[in-house]
Amino acid sequence: MDNQITKPEILIQRIVLLTLAILLAVPLGFFGVQLVQASDPYVKSVLSLTGDPVQGHAIFQINCAGCHGLEADGRVGPSLQAVSKHKSRYGLIRQVISGETPPMPKFQPSAQEMADLLNYLESL
Repeated sequence: MDNQITKPEILIQRIVLLTLAILLAVPLGFFGVQLVQASDPYVKSVLSLTGDPVQGHAIFQINCAGCHGLEADGRVGPSLQAVSKHKSRYGLIRQVISGETPPMPKFQPSAQEMADLLNYLESL
């Protein structure tokens, strides 16, 4: 019985079930990641605030321009021009506060300062 060739109908059913499982897993995985990201109290606080890009620019000049350039066009660190087209708001916040990409230091501004900085970065 183990040597029997699988019937085409059974093979098609398995392919359809596998395809459906993959199609369901992708959005559920994406939703799960979004849910976890949105549950972080600091991120929730930052995203609930309206940032001031002028204040964000000042924060950038003090804390970031030394590596990313005065106009965020790169120096030691990479250019941040149009960075919000490549990273989500959560990704930008995480990048700033995590310290996971040396030599960038771990930096956790207040929620309002982060909202300001985020607004500035999104304006680039």
